[in-house]
Amino acid sequence: MLNLNYCYRIYPDASQEKELLNWLEICRGVYNYALRERKEWINSRKCKVNACSLHSEYIIPTDLPFPDYYKQKKALTQVKKEYPSLKRVQSQVLQEVMGRLDKAFNFFWKKSFGFPRFKKYGQYRSINFPQFKENPITGYQIKLPKIGSVRINLHRPIPDGFVVKQVQIVKKASGWYAVICIQSDVKIPSPQPQGKSLGIDLGLEKFIATSQQELIARPRFFVELQSKLQWLQRRLSKKQKGSKNWHKAREKVARLHEHIYNTRKNFHYQVAHHLCDQANIIFAEDLNLKAMSRGMLGKHTLDAGFGSFLEILSHVAWKRNVYFEKVDANFTSQTCPNCGVVTGKKDLSQRVHECSNCGFVTDRDVAAAMIVEQRGLAALGLGVKLPVEDEVIGDVRKKSSRASRRSRKAS
Repeated sequence: MLNLNYCYRIYPDASQEKELLNWLEICRGVYNYALRERKEWINSRKCKVNACSLHSEYIIPTDLPFPDYYKQKKALTQVKKEYPSLKRVQSQVLQEVMGRLDKAFNFFWKKSFGFPRFKKYGQYRSINFPQFKENPITGYQIKLPKIGSVRINLHRPIPDGFVVKQVQIVKKASGWYAVICIQSDVKIPSPQPQGKSLGIDLGLEKFIATSQQELIARPRFFVELQSKLQWLQRRLSKKQKGSKNWHKAREKVARLHEHIYNTRKNFHYQVAHHLCDQANIIFAEDLNLKAMSRGMLGKHTLDAGFGSFLEILSHVAWKRNVYFEKVDANFTSQTCPNCGVVTGKKDLSQRVHECSNCGFVTDRDVAAAMIVEQRGLAALGLGVKLPVEDEVIGDVRKKSSRASRRSRKAS
């Protein structure tokens, strides 16, 4: 099975937009109610019998089971009788709210952090339609249950052989969007490691340095617009909370954040396609991004978005039949790619790699990218690629014409 997500801009009319906003608020209330039910059950089991709180305590029967996904999903039928306003929302949409809360708890239990929190007004921004009997897209409209036909900007058609499985409606600062999940009963083999290889090194001085001595500058997505964002946030803080001007100022801040996100994402896709144009095998460092984001340069690390870029690069490489793999990132900047000797730790101000053993000189980040490529090829059993200045003919290492010209000029 092959699943793909296509995102389209939709344009609901005034009545449809009002109904969608009501749905979001109803789903937010259901989410908070279900979360409170789980939270109270957990808190009632924490207190010891001989150490109950003198102020207040949860009175929940001891034989009452934990309100998990299935119990809360089943309870929706009875809750609709007590709160008729819930009937306005399509039943499967409400059931997906319970699924979202269950995913949040599963993440918390797996990672041991990130306990689910209550959603404030405006923080619940998406609803999911998990099932359709027939194709909801007809021409330039998408038909949503209980909402009706909504105009959609179908800037790229649904590929042949794919069917629409589910639709997620998302409200952003710039408008409404439909994320359509399409599915096809095909099997695509994974890319095989063959052909030209390329190693990349991620950094803050240069966004990417490749083993082919290419350096790609890092745009300052957030830093360049930080002063404008601070100015908008100062204006927002001076407005009366809840007023019309406060909502307008809040909308401008959200639009700027979305613009920064879109600019960064577009740059990541452009660089990913550029790298896939150059090689059939790409190796990258397996970085500890969480530790990097908490360091002295945390703001610039988060601004570069290394984690997002690696995910995008992996997806683009898969679509374009390019093999992508991560390798160990330890000592990549301390090892000489020409002789393999560990030269020692370098200061951040030292941007040139100069080996004291063999005299090999190149950019520091380029040398690290060469080490990444060599480690990746060695892990795949494809041998070790030598630097650009050298080539192997039989069992003899010979200088290339570029290095020969340099030596003749020096003499």
